[in-house]
Amino acid sequence: MNAPSTITSRENPLLKRLRVLARDNAAYRKQGQIWLEGDHLCRALLARNQKPELALFTEKGWAEAPPVLRQAAAKNHVLPEALMKSISGLESPAEVGFVWNMPAAPVLWPGQATVVLDRLQDAGNVGSILRSAAAFGFAQVLAVKGTAALWSPKVVRAAMGAHFGLHLVEGLSVEELPALQVPMVVTSSHQGTLLQQARLPSPCAWVMGHEGQGIGEALQEMASLSVRIPQPGGEESLNAAAAAAICLYASAVSSVGVPG
Repeated sequence: MNAPSTITSRENPLLKRLRVLARDNAAYRKQGQIWLEGDHLCRALLARNQKPELALFTEKGWAEAPPVLRQAAAKNHVLPEALMKSISGLESPAEVGFVWNMPAAPVLWPGQATVVLDRLQDAGNVGSILRSAAAFGFAQVLAVKGTAALWSPKVVRAAMGAHFGLHLVEGLSVEELPALQVPMVVTSSHQGTLLQQARLPSPCAWVMGHEGQGIGEALQEMASLSVRIPQPGGEESLNAAAAAAICLYASAVSSVGVPG
């Protein structure tokens, strides 16, 4: 077991750095690290055979932590709950947090079942779509420039660990996407083939567009297929994350030949 060191000062350099990681959407790009707060995210990292660089526990958290968490990192630190609260982006601070070193900048994988995010802005939507991608077998998610930062604190929390099972590439231009070498499928509220009638290619790349503006014209022109989700209730459109979950589920079902 790795005996913890104790942090007692709010001005501790590590805590200052973690406050930035926990609150600044772009800090991970500069520091090359991610702050993971809470038992669920920490265990999700370990479940993918990843190891944290270091772990922070509240005094209570260390006393109650199981061996799997105590032994996860090479360095453990214990601090008062008030100091953990000074880092936390949550209303109720967690008892444990990990700092994880991000892998080297990934590159686009051709030929893979993929989700393309075209300038989505809402962190909750982006995180939810990552969860759906992981659940329905879309191992790669690409973010076009202008999309919310994929590793920002809010997106990481919303995805609830899905990040660690996905190949994520962000900051792409539309011109780079033909390298995918799979058919692109776009969605629309009011035009295109009804989803339940469409012959969905497999593998494919589903494109999910900006919450207000939808999918950009250039991406629409690249698409092999445009589909719409039936809405007999008469709503104008669906939430982006809800629409993505429906489409990715339909694709997963279609690819394995299970009746819808």
